[in-house]
Amino acid sequence: MTARVRRTALALLAGLAVLVTATGTAAADDNTGDRTGGSRPAGRAAYTTIEGTGSTWSELIVQKWIADVDANGMKVVYTGGGSSKGRKDFAQATNDFAISEIPYQGVDEQGNQDKSDRPYAYLPIVAGGTAFTYQLKVGGKLVRNLRLSGETIAKIFTGQVTNWNDAAITKDNNGRAFPSLPITPVVRSDGSGTTAQFTTWMDDQYPSIWRPYFGKSGLTSYYPRKSGSRMVAQSGSDQVMNTVKGFAGNGTIGYVEYSYPVNANYPVVKVLNKSGFYVEPTQYNTAVALTKAQINPTTLTQDLRGVYANADPRAYPISSYSYMIIPTGGSDARMTTAKRQTLADFIYYSLCGGQTSAGSYGYSPLPLNLVQAGFDQVAKLKAADAAVNLTDRDVRSCNNPTFDGKNLKSNVLAKKAPQPAACDKVGAGPCGTDTGTGKPSTDGAAPTDGAPAPDAAAGAAPPPAQADPETGALPAAGGTGTPAATEVYANPTLVADRKGDQRPFGVLAVLELCALVIVPGVVSMLLRRRRAARATGPVA
Repeated sequence: MTARVRRTALALLAGLAVLVTATGTAAADDNTGDRTGGSRPAGRAAYTTIEGTGSTWSELIVQKWIADVDANGMKVVYTGGGSSKGRKDFAQATNDFAISEIPYQGVDEQGNQDKSDRPYAYLPIVAGGTAFTYQLKVGGKLVRNLRLSGETIAKIFTGQVTNWNDAAITKDNNGRAFPSLPITPVVRSDGSGTTAQFTTWMDDQYPSIWRPYFGKSGLTSYYPRKSGSRMVAQSGSDQVMNTVKGFAGNGTIGYVEYSYPVNANYPVVKVLNKSGFYVEPTQYNTAVALTKAQINPTTLTQDLRGVYANADPRAYPISSYSYMIIPTGGSDARMTTAKRQTLADFIYYSLCGGQTSAGSYGYSPLPLNLVQAGFDQVAKLKAADAAVNLTDRDVRSCNNPTFDGKNLKSNVLAKKAPQPAACDKVGAGPCGTDTGTGKPSTDGAAPTDGAPAPDAAAGAAPPPAQADPETGALPAAGGTGTPAATEVYANPTLVADRKGDQRPFGVLAVLELCALVIVPGVVSMLLRRRRAARATGPVA
């Protein structure tokens, strides 16, 4: 190789080294540790991999958060399997955290031990609505605007309403009758927090329907099935969803977290609330409902009776939140400073910047009181290990869409929540809009004072409109309501949109261009020199 060739190669390598150094510096400068996926600020322990198991109700958003923080060196592994599995794994110290919709019960409904001698704390992680997704076709077309009262839902899942042409379903849909088709309820076969949330609601609101079927009062995470019924059971929320939307799924109805039908673009039931409106579990309706949640200040376990009875016309009655269970013992055999730091920073991102993605994934961001409660529990990680750094981890620096760090008394998301459409009130409609999109209905008037939408002329709910028997769409003329109000949605934070990603990816593009343009020329020149050397002898 000649001196000239060597100089060219060295110059190229030096240039690449400078660009790589600039890339690292740019990433370090732009990673603030708040909005960009939880990068590790100076002074914090090095990250290490942490592992969690549990809820499938929460799994979709948890996997989204994991992908976000991975871009900044934080490694989190999460496996579903159900809330009961997560609690059991935690008690046996085979995971670093668990996620569950219900707390430890001591002894579960099957007589199994359900407790942990491993010190722990509960903290809220994400809110959402338990949704009822279904496949019901009329004339070969999928119905997307089904409405059901809570009583009808309870009767469907206890075998009292067994056909889609039942009078109770016709009444819920303002006289709209469906074909004679057997109903096939799809429930969970595994120990499930989703089942626990659903059965807790039935036990509280419809005890005369639920308790004779269950045989006693209370919740269960294992749904009881009676011999001879059409009910089928599947393990995990994803399998419930797949069964409902499957080729042979016509006539099925199942319960899952709202994110599953949203991501599958599948319809959900609009459930009747205490104000007389049929609503679906959008992030807004869930946020409004949870303003009535009561929290045990010691354990952070949830009391949802106020949520079920929330009289706000926007409230979705079966709204709740999921718990993360974290280890708080100073001598926990699985935990190290690095694991506690990783867990603390992952939780910070999940409670703050990660909540901006909740709405687009079919969940609802946590309100201020639950975020603050979460921070209080995270502080126990530092109590267990003084080396854990929680500097600048508080609600005022938290990028959460439900509140403003400068005005902590305001629930921003609840204020944005639109009023229900007039055609979704009992005795009207049904509306012709699709459910399962994650967006609120825009049919009918949307007043801003929190009152039900009145008819402009009479000051009362509009009369029922005759809907298309197949699609449920209202006629173009003479329908109910006024033009749609402007919709307001939370903006999801995507990895590709983060400020810290822009400069590194730009530099990488330059590197790629340099490699494509310069490297082939250098290689070609070296090959020509080598061939010339072989033909003429050593080059001086």
